Amino acid sequence: MYYSSGNYEAFARPLKPEGVDHKSAYFIGTGLAALSAGCFLVRDAQMPGKNIHFFDRDPVAGGACDGWKYPEIGYVMRGGREMDNHFEVMWDLFRSIPSIETEGVSVLDEYYWLNKKDPNYSLCRVTENRGQDAHTDGKFGISDKGAMELMRLFFTPNEELEDKRITDIFDDEVFNSNFWTYWRTMFAFYNCNSALEMKLYMQRFIHHIDGLPDLRALRFTKYNQYESMILPMVKYLEDHGAQFHFNTQVMDVRFDIRDGRKVAKRVELLHDGNQEFLDLTEDDYLFITNGSNVENSTIGGQDKPCEYIPTPQPGGSFDLWRKIAEQDPAFGHPDKFCGDPEECKWMGVTVNTLDEKILPYIKNICKRDPLSGNVVTGGIVTAQDSGWLLSWTINRQPQFHSQPKDQCLVWLYGLFPNAEGDFVKKPMKDCTGKEICMEWLYHIGVPEDQIEELATHSANTVPTMMPFASAYFMPRAKGDRPQVVPKGAVNFAFLGQFAEVERDTVFTTEYSMRTAMVAVYTLFNVDRGVPEVWSSLYDIRDLLKASISLRDGRPLTEMDLGFKERMAVKKVLEKIEGTDVEKLLKEYHVI
Repeated sequence: MYYSSGNYEAFARPLKPEGVDHKSAYFIGTGLAALSAGCFLVRDAQMPGKNIHFFDRDPVAGGACDGWKYPEIGYVMRGGREMDNHFEVMWDLFRSIPSIETEGVSVLDEYYWLNKKDPNYSLCRVTENRGQDAHTDGKFGISDKGAMELMRLFFTPNEELEDKRITDIFDDEVFNSNFWTYWRTMFAFYNCNSALEMKLYMQRFIHHIDGLPDLRALRFTKYNQYESMILPMVKYLEDHGAQFHFNTQVMDVRFDIRDGRKVAKRVELLHDGNQEFLDLTEDDYLFITNGSNVENSTIGGQDKPCEYIPTPQPGGSFDLWRKIAEQDPAFGHPDKFCGDPEECKWMGVTVNTLDEKILPYIKNICKRDPLSGNVVTGGIVTAQDSGWLLSWTINRQPQFHSQPKDQCLVWLYGLFPNAEGDFVKKPMKDCTGKEICMEWLYHIGVPEDQIEELATHSANTVPTMMPFASAYFMPRAKGDRPQVVPKGAVNFAFLGQFAEVERDTVFTTEYSMRTAMVAVYTLFNVDRGVPEVWSSLYDIRDLLKASISLRDGRPLTEMDLGFKERMAVKKVLEKIEGTDVEKLLKEYHVI
């Protein structure tokens, strides 16, 4: 496996790997990473689809990329996916997956046209005082000292950030800024999460820093992530003969580890309650999704709070990873991620409006018609004075094919589920769907005497508790996540958000799909490059633009410097006078 850039081989079809017709592939899980790997096996490794098998304990595919209407409960979306134009692997694959909406076009074509015609941007990113615009006005509001803290993090070597928390790096100069409000609510970072992940995010998306205040850098699918992304991939795989084995738990995987070789030998399955074993040869390839941010997630209801299950359960993905990790240090350290759910849990909530009564309050904030079919909020709106730190979003409606045209689906989450609400005086984690809706209605400005009535009769609200929602961001060190293909691995790979790849950032669709491409290309020696992570980190233009954006447009020459620093800057400016360097700095308003 090797990385490539440019388009020389981006669309080339690789030669068929030798002997692939006589090999088989088995997948633990059917999330985005596993489905992507299956698609890469079919398209690039050219494995016969009938040789590909997926095991999942759930009755449908998708993993965390869900979207479903449960009988007697309602619509549920545990989360949503924000995409970037430089998700190189994602768009590489989706150009080959046929749309299930429009005949003769790809998922990428459909997505591209939609976001060109209806570009995303927010008209109100932050509110306060019960739905009033907080007038952050696109400003980061960060001091020079805070900007320097961000810069130091950006250039700190990864090794120095291992097992460090964000609070070890930043102080109130950052934490009290608009920047931090935008950042932590968009990405769901706790202050105590990993400083290393924070740094990787800054480097990965440095080209989008200026779009953080109004979210114009983001792109969204037409429908929910399950119907827009998962279903086309499942159909593609089924059309090629891949086999899905649902209601099948993988309880354990055993390896033969000796003489520098690691071979997956046996898979223990529990299918419809019956124990089964799958013995593997070196021509049987196993793809393991180790860990999940929706592990132990529970669904409440309009009149039912969620159950909180903080300990990994037998047959779950973290439990399986623990059993695997006991067999070799190269298989990672799962407890670094699932050992303290109090530092990574949050709740995702789906509010289904049932009539027109709530819609005017939404429109008053987002300045758009929620039922227009176009962009609505343009990303999340954060109630910055909410005790739960509520953020909510409305994507293009309808979000489900089955959704009535006069109803609107709102997704919201609370980053602080243990905190007391401002209207509902109890922790979010203990609230029913109706009570959570009441708190949200309070923060979007519904008169207090109407809140309970609207939450009861004008909405159906379904909460989900996710104990490991931000587990990806727990402080970690090198080796805590296994390599996609560990050294010496013969017939297996790790997939998803808890496997290690260079430079990319977890909690993205791209990361899952990148692990899939790396796994397939490595194990099957596919002679085609994996697109490298977008290199804006190394583009001086993006670095200059981000530096000035973070200072709200103020040139670096206006920084409060001491006498010696001012003299040093003066000498530099004199030396570059009349050069292309001076022109570049002026173009980006650095001077």
